[in-house]
Amino acid sequence: MAPGRVFYFDLLRCLAALFVVGIHVLGPFRHQFGVIPFDHWAVAAGLNGISRWAVPVFILVSGALLVGDPRPFEWKYYIKRRVLKVVVPFLVWSVFYAYLSGWNASGFDAETVKMRLSEMMNEATYYHLGFFYYFIPLYFLVPVFHWAVREHGWFVQGYLLLWMISSVAYLFYWDGIWSATLWLYSGYLLLGYFLSREDVHPSLWILLGIISLIVTVYMVIHLSVEAEAYTVKRWLSYKTLNTILISGMVFVICRKWGARLSPVYQNAVRFMSRYSLGIYILHPLILWPMHAFALNSGHPLWVIPLWIIISYVGALVMSWICARFRLTRWLLP
Repeated sequence: MAPGRVFYFDLLRCLAALFVVGIHVLGPFRHQFGVIPFDHWAVAAGLNGISRWAVPVFILVSGALLVGDPRPFEWKYYIKRRVLKVVVPFLVWSVFYAYLSGWNASGFDAETVKMRLSEMMNEATYYHLGFFYYFIPLYFLVPVFHWAVREHGWFVQGYLLLWMISSVAYLFYWDGIWSATLWLYSGYLLLGYFLSREDVHPSLWILLGIISLIVTVYMVIHLSVEAEAYTVKRWLSYKTLNTILISGMVFVICRKWGARLSPVYQNAVRFMSRYSLGIYILHPLILWPMHAFALNSGHPLWVIPLWIIISYVGALVMSWICARFRLTRWLLP
């Protein structure tokens, strides 16, 4: 059910995977307020603040492709080639990472594995798998959105307006029924469809995205300094307006100017994009020794880029190898 490949979707996937890796690399630094020099911490906190768009962009691309597919909806194809293609590998990797969670620098802890497996229905067995707990339920909304955007012209704008109002309320802790997780993630599907349309101009999104980036980083650093501890409240949530605007900015920039990359770079992006979900799933394997043995000492300005490159390239190679064999290809959709 997917239309032909569009380059800026590949570019978005490639960049999103890269920045997700970056978020997980810098994780240990952001919690060390007052432990490491302030400038070291501020670099990590700042990088974290400008990277929060990475996970929502995966949903934006899915919305643009699935909701925006001009062809009639085909249930059989959708269940087999979309839903099960993600759900089955997710379950397998959840079990694998539950086992990996039992290992640390001191050895193996079977109780940790048992605990992770017992809670698997409600909680991710490893930190990066939490994405699938709010992404997979969105598959149930795709058929509804696919129908609604074709039958009711007002639906997209009305839904997005209510969604963004809810995201503002959530940011400032005005909680209610509008704070439901599925609702606050669902808008990204429609936003991806909306931003992929040719009549959407990037200028306003870029302006609002830049403002949101500045405000987000400022609030994280300000709140942490004020509390004398790493404090973000909801400014780094994926469900708040600032993150929505930043994600939209990245989307429209790639849509508008991505095709200007040289053919050499475009080919490289297409290759990496093909394995973007594999990179997402596998990169914690490369990062495990960094976390387990604290192999990240040094200034974040060089430690973070170094480990991003190591884990991104390592996961890319592993994904490529898995894709070459029929027995493992299905594990990395």
